[in-house]
Amino acid sequence: MKFRLILTFIIIFLIGFFVWQGIYLPKNLGSVENTMFSIEKGQKLFQIGENLEKEGIIKNKFFFDFYLIMKGNQKKLQAGKYLLSPSENILDIAKKIISGSTAKIKITIPEGFTIKQIEERFKEIGYPISPIDVSLKGFLFPDTYQFSYSETNQEIIRKMLDNFDKKLTSDLREEIEKQNKTIPEIVTMASLLEKELITKEEKELAAGVLWKRLNAKMPLQVDCFLETYEKLGLPEKPICNPGLESIIAAVYPKDSLYWYYLSTPEGETIFSKTLKEHNLLKAEYY
Repeated sequence: MKFRLILTFIIIFLIGFFVWQGIYLPKNLGSVENTMFSIEKGQKLFQIGENLEKEGIIKNKFFFDFYLIMKGNQKKLQAGKYLLSPSENILDIAKKIISGSTAKIKITIPEGFTIKQIEERFKEIGYPISPIDVSLKGFLFPDTYQFSYSETNQEIIRKMLDNFDKKLTSDLREEIEKQNKTIPEIVTMASLLEKELITKEEKELAAGVLWKRLNAKMPLQVDCFLETYEKLGLPEKPICNPGLESIIAAVYPKDSLYWYYLSTPEGETIFSKTLKEHNLLKAEYY
């Protein structure tokens, strides 16, 4: 009787240890590999466990299935793409999938990027998106973003547009309206400043020059968009996606006696009061 009791205890201990190590010990603690694991909508627990085992992420689907059923979480698994590793144990893997902690991509869109450059940047990081509507140029706010791999193109673009709306505060909107300007006009002006100038001070001075030239019915004559030499007024659309500094400069230009400015080959911007001064500078630098 005593022997049977000891034997039963040993068997229970071994089974418990077997299950414990299957759940708490990862398949390969030293692994540095990560696998993009997909769960489709409607997939059940047993199918997910089987796929985890097939892709070499877990030792055995039994441990995954047992743990989720034991915790009563078998119906809480969320669809999406997850970055998983054999160095993670069942608890860590289950926690990610239950919480919907899907894999993220991080991407930085610099100020002044065009739509084509944005599309290329997504392609560079291995997440190509379908062509972006050109009418959105100027309103895809430059910033660093994190997107889930499961997000659609429309959701990605929506986040960038929402970021623009957030950055264009109510104070800025009120000032634009007070000046009898429109947001598209401000963004178009800001896009020229973004492409032409570097510092905040230069942008503010140049904005003052360009708005003054517009009011005087003079061509803008900005080198970044040659049509402004031939036609009066702003370009029909923004030429890039400007950052907040350029937008603020377009809203709050700095008044001055200047009517012209010139960018030197070294990147310095020199402002002039008269066409004669401007032409002398052009002759000196070019």
